[in-house]
Amino acid sequence: MNESNRGGIVEGASFRDPSGFVFRNADGRLLRQVNRCYEPHYRALIESGLYDELVSEGFLVPHEEVDLALRQTDDAATVLAPAEIPFISYPYEWGFEQFRAAAVLTLEIQRRALSRGMTLKDASAYNVQFEGTKPRFIDTLSFEIHTPGQPWKAYYQFCKHFLAPLSMMAYVDPRLNDLLRTNIDGIPLDLAVHLLPSWTRFKPGLLLHLFAHARAQYRYEKRLVSDHDLSTQTVNRQVRPTGLIGLVESLLNTIRRLPAPVSSSHWLSYYETDAYEESARQEKERFIRDVLHTVSPKMVWDLGANTGVYSRIAADYGAYVVSMDADWACVEQNYQTCRAQQRDNVLPLRMDLTNPSPALGWEAKERASLMARGPADMALALALLHHLVIGNNLQLEQVASFLKSIARDVIVEFVSDEDPQVRRLLTKRLETRPDYTRENFETAFHRHFEFSRVQHLPTHTRMLYWMRGK
Repeated sequence: MNESNRGGIVEGASFRDPSGFVFRNADGRLLRQVNRCYEPHYRALIESGLYDELVSEGFLVPHEEVDLALRQTDDAATVLAPAEIPFISYPYEWGFEQFRAAAVLTLEIQRRALSRGMTLKDASAYNVQFEGTKPRFIDTLSFEIHTPGQPWKAYYQFCKHFLAPLSMMAYVDPRLNDLLRTNIDGIPLDLAVHLLPSWTRFKPGLLLHLFAHARAQYRYEKRLVSDHDLSTQTVNRQVRPTGLIGLVESLLNTIRRLPAPVSSSHWLSYYETDAYEESARQEKERFIRDVLHTVSPKMVWDLGANTGVYSRIAADYGAYVVSMDADWACVEQNYQTCRAQQRDNVLPLRMDLTNPSPALGWEAKERASLMARGPADMALALALLHHLVIGNNLQLEQVASFLKSIARDVIVEFVSDEDPQVRRLLTKRLETRPDYTRENFETAFHRHFEFSRVQHLPTHTRMLYWMRGK
């Protein structure tokens, strides 16, 4: 983030657009400045009825116009107070169906914009955020008045930000959306077509929008280098309105026809094979519900959430839950379940806690790290500790310090080395972990937390701890 000249803080992801920017004022209120250069487009968005249509459908976050005195610079035309999204996530953290939903939303908004004489000037995946499983478009300044005959300027960006990564996830491996960490402006089309199986070029949508598009982009960039007079040339290609609508429809059909990745991940059946007796499972749920009822947290991070069983329990108590797991298949199933239940307060994300999302972009300020998006009111670390300590060779003190840094209250499940799950992990190691004991666990965590409640589970190998940060 960068300091502005009137005491507010400009959001790091918002500095590139000359049309305006998002900032927080001295009171911490989230505001968006609309600069004078963009005012005609903003007024057209409002007066055309497009804004009301998109907000009423839940496609676009609503805003209210506030006192111009709240502006950050003198070139402001208007200041807006947009509704806040509870937790900001990024495309490299989404599952496949989340990504697809964001792509469909973007195209549907473009289709509706064209019908009202407007267009999206950019089609960045970062313009979409999720409230639970519901995608929302957040960039009010992405709309501009459409010039008749002009092609869709954001077409190339859409293909890089949406079609390329979705195609690679569908036809190669869903983990390839990790490439967006190192390509935050979208996947280069030449890289996408190189990684896709050659037979996918026979898919009409991919042939047109990826393979042919990549070749055309290569020829265009080659001309930029070889033709010194290109900057003085104008492209007079005119596009009919039906052609623009046809482009959007073609992209929609291509996105919707992509096959969802299929997984046989053993973590999908974890709750059927986790060595819990039914009595222990019931006691665990009772403990968690009692703590949630007592604490009433507004924001919960469920770490290693698997398919989100306990995330949804936390959500039942009114919390907004960020449900994180490293296994993409579990994240996918979690999202599908929450979407079917129309939950707007559970956000499934793919997150490897041993390698969480870092700060990225210019000056490492455009995309926030996971840590910078906290802390939460409560974190759930259920059946997670032994995976971090034994499976990933972390120290108990390191895990305790990490949990203290991300949440005020935590519920931690300690699984002893006599438990079948821990024994399986130990058999994969070359050396033992004699330090992994309940006594050492309590000593390490007590440096950072007060133990509010401890519960033995009927399995005799597992214990639950409700802790509050010191």
